[in-house]
Amino acid sequence: MERPSQSPDLNPIVNLWSELRKCVRARRPANLTQLHQLCQEEWAKIHPTYLISQPPERQIVVGICSMMKKSKSKPMTQILERLCRFEYITVVIFPEDVILNEPVDKWPLCDCLVSFHSKGFPLDKAVSYANLRNPLLINDLNTQYYIQDRREVYRILQQEGIDLPRYAVLNRDPDKPDECNLVEGEDHVEVNGEVFPKPFVEKPVCAEDHNVYIYYPTSAGGGSQRLFRKIGSRSSVYSPESNVRKTGSYIYEEFMPTDGTDVKVYTVGPDYAHAEARKSPALDGKVERDSEGKEIRYPVMLTAMEKLVARKVCLAFKQTVCGFDLLRANGHSYVCDVNGFSFVKNSMKYYDDCAKILGNIVMRELAPQFHIPWSIPTEAEDIPIVPTTSGTMMELRCVIAIIRHGDRTPKQKMKMEVRNPMFFELFDKYGGYKTGKLKLKKPKQLQEVLDIARQLLLELGDGREDCEIEEKKSKLEQLKTVLEMYGHFSGINRKVQITYLPHGQPKTSSEEEDTRKECPSLLLVLKWGGELTPAGRVQAEELGRAFRCMYPGGQGDYAGFPGCGLLRLHSTYRHDLKIYASDEGRVQMTAAAFAKGLLALEGELTPILVQMVKSANMNGLLDNDSDSLSGCQHRVKARLHEIMQKDQEFTEEDYDRLAPTGASSVVNSMRIVENPVMTCDQVYTLIQSLTSQIRKRLEDPKSADLQLYHSESLELMLQRWSKLERDFRMKSGRYDISKIPDIYDCVKYDVQHNATLGLEDTLELFRLSRALADIIIPQEYGINKVEKLDIAYAYCLPLVKKIQLDLQRTHEDESVNKLHPLYSRGVMSPGRHVRTRLYFTSESHVHSLLSTFRYGGLLDEEKDQQWKRAMDYLGAVSELNYMTQIVIMLYEDNNKDPSSEERFHVELHFSPGVKGCEEEEKAPMGFGFRPASAENDQKQTDPGSLEDLSRDEPDRALPLSEPMGIHRRSPLIRNRKTGSMEVKSHTHTHTHTTFYCFEGCSMVPSIYPLETLHNSLSLKQVDEFITAVCETGGDAHSRTTRGNGLLHTHTGKPHGNVLTRQI
Repeated sequence: MERPSQSPDLNPIVNLWSELRKCVRARRPANLTQLHQLCQEEWAKIHPTYLISQPPERQIVVGICSMMKKSKSKPMTQILERLCRFEYITVVIFPEDVILNEPVDKWPLCDCLVSFHSKGFPLDKAVSYANLRNPLLINDLNTQYYIQDRREVYRILQQEGIDLPRYAVLNRDPDKPDECNLVEGEDHVEVNGEVFPKPFVEKPVCAEDHNVYIYYPTSAGGGSQRLFRKIGSRSSVYSPESNVRKTGSYIYEEFMPTDGTDVKVYTVGPDYAHAEARKSPALDGKVERDSEGKEIRYPVMLTAMEKLVARKVCLAFKQTVCGFDLLRANGHSYVCDVNGFSFVKNSMKYYDDCAKILGNIVMRELAPQFHIPWSIPTEAEDIPIVPTTSGTMMELRCVIAIIRHGDRTPKQKMKMEVRNPMFFELFDKYGGYKTGKLKLKKPKQLQEVLDIARQLLLELGDGREDCEIEEKKSKLEQLKTVLEMYGHFSGINRKVQITYLPHGQPKTSSEEEDTRKECPSLLLVLKWGGELTPAGRVQAEELGRAFRCMYPGGQGDYAGFPGCGLLRLHSTYRHDLKIYASDEGRVQMTAAAFAKGLLALEGELTPILVQMVKSANMNGLLDNDSDSLSGCQHRVKARLHEIMQKDQEFTEEDYDRLAPTGASSVVNSMRIVENPVMTCDQVYTLIQSLTSQIRKRLEDPKSADLQLYHSESLELMLQRWSKLERDFRMKSGRYDISKIPDIYDCVKYDVQHNATLGLEDTLELFRLSRALADIIIPQEYGINKVEKLDIAYAYCLPLVKKIQLDLQRTHEDESVNKLHPLYSRGVMSPGRHVRTRLYFTSESHVHSLLSTFRYGGLLDEEKDQQWKRAMDYLGAVSELNYMTQIVIMLYEDNNKDPSSEERFHVELHFSPGVKGCEEEEKAPMGFGFRPASAENDQKQTDPGSLEDLSRDEPDRALPLSEPMGIHRRSPLIRNRKTGSMEVKSHTHTHTHTTFYCFEGCSMVPSIYPLETLHNSLSLKQVDEFITAVCETGGDAHSRTTRGNGLLHTHTGKPHGNVLTRQI
């Protein structure tokens, strides 16, 4: 026979390689060295008579027939590597020389053909080959002719009822004179009777011609933007030419305003689509590239209608792997181009998904034909069923999480009174007089403040007497220095707040009364620092990745993949996800990093933030203006200040006044402090010692240029400690208690990130300041229960209402984010979806929400033992650290009557966030997240998966200066009984050895696992509780009345009947 080497059945080496691959794979090599060694060992074991004695094992050959540039591209290589892991699939890449120069009967044989057109590819020959050999076609070849002609593409899209921009075709064809009517005006063009006012788009009918022009109206300056295939960092240029082209055939269409982004959609079969947005080439023609030189793409989520469009495009053009372009404009989505065979670049998750889907298509179609023993993966368990913590199997319907931001740099603040006219002009320019307050965060605004500071310093330097500059030079220099940090304005880690003072700042002494003027001034407050650190980004991303495991374990194709249940829900459009964040930069970047880990996204955080995180600074949902807080909090702070100024040991009365709720964490901290003033004296002495040590280091030439964590210098470190030293001890000799959280913040940061400096006594300063902070910080949110509720309502009432809406809307019949039943073949539960709402915020909202659940009357701890244990546990938690989580999960029991109160089941979970320094011994012990999973003692090791999710890498651009202790692989084991995922107990979590904590968070050893506060709440119970909270909290008059009454309730716990009346 001719060319036997191309036949899998006749070529013995194919079968030999198959046997070797099977044997090596069974031994699971961990790296290239092991792979090389195992290949040699297994090769030596194969008996020389193997080829004679063994019948050939049939392999399915997948042929790749395309131009070499495409078949050897990185995405194709990545996907083919994964495709080859299917035991019975072999990949053969057709050499380009053979494709171009050999007749099709000499081309390699294959059972399945992946072939697609690109520049120079002989599509006619590929069609002939398909007719000769009749392989399974992944992408139909005949429809690829249509894809090359934009007229045909638009015709097919129109036939399928897919929205297109309004368009007309100008055919300059002598045989069709009626299609060549063009009338050009100054600001419009008329094509075959259709009028297109400028701006409009002119596209060549040939899809291979990328010279698309956009013509602008004279009112906008006229001219045109000329788009072309990317050349370096350019994708378009502006031209003053305003007249349309006079030769060639074109499609004219209306210009769609898309806010500067295009959406590219990539399908792999009709039930899977990946979407990314990029900066529109029409915007400025400059291609946005990341630090590695790749074009920046923004991951986006498709709406329900867009998902149907993706399915229609895939089926209409018969292209399993297909890319197309979407324009989102005016509240609608329009398809403007279909590209045919296209892969996503630089997404490991997409490579995994694509190879898995393609492999299953091939095996499903061809395995029965060749009698290959392969079981077809089924989707029988497609509804998101998951075991609850009580052990019952229910459908997960909703996950709501409120999460504090990740590790940050210390927050810093400087106040200065300004009177220069330039500051008043700026205040007026941005509408400051309307409310008397102004917040400046945008780069342009901060640049204006910097320009004023530079101008004033220049005038001071010139020694001019007539310029009436009253601002202190040192303050202006600090203002200039902070605004010049980093060399650019991100607007995300610095802000300036300006408040109008009609009579200037209050006088502090009689001396000042003579010198100060009674004229208006502005109080300028500069805030900086508080940025998310590289460690904080990793914490958020790792937690996001672990969070996937809260969702049903992967079924069908995803069986054995930890966390893939969420990814399958998301990719098949049944995950309704929204991420909200307050407007603080550290909070928004935490949300973006979490989303990156949760959805297996890749690349930089900024694009993810832009596309996926919604700013929630409306109606105080996640933000709060501290100036507008209730008077209750100011009174609480005053009382704290009074108690902590006593130069004596705490008395029993002090314990009653400071810890009326009996929280063990506050009581223990008071025992450590003993005498608050003496402890403050010690803290002050230690701060003086610290600043002295830093000054000595600065005098040492060896350490003058020493770079600390996150690019901080010794000078900046000295600045923040010197400021705390000045501010903590006031001129009166008393201590400013409000600075204790800042001191603890700074020393915690340095102990964790700058320990290599070896500064003396930092651990003692950490211990004492932490004890003080553990009293001050939680009690600033209320000392007794009534105060805690009052302050909690002031902070988080809008958020509580939003949580209630999230829970209510989940069980109502709604159409959002569900597949249309007519287009959901292959998905067993198209009408089911899981709603996820993630709220990222700061410490104040987390404290307040927790207080609402603890003291708002959700349950009676006297009657409910589980709730009492939960309250004791929360009382022992001393700090709500970075990444603290409050998680609410809603389940539906489909076996219960729809009208039954038992139909919907709510669970409440909590984690105090990141583990602090030397906390392991003292950590309070909760009672776990999944106690019911302990019932099954028969456990076996997970047989593994093609691509372990725990191998996702954090952002390469964020190196850590210290080991985080995050394990890259986690010993996940599969529980046969419930199908849930569990984690073996590690030595670093010895406080939880008796309990089974939430397995997902155990994958992040630096963060405490979730603990179940309660797992048998009904939805009705939670709904009634929140309604009562909203009614009580919304009554501003009752809050004020209660607040006034608190002045007389300093001691003892409030009476139970008072709380009952409030709820």
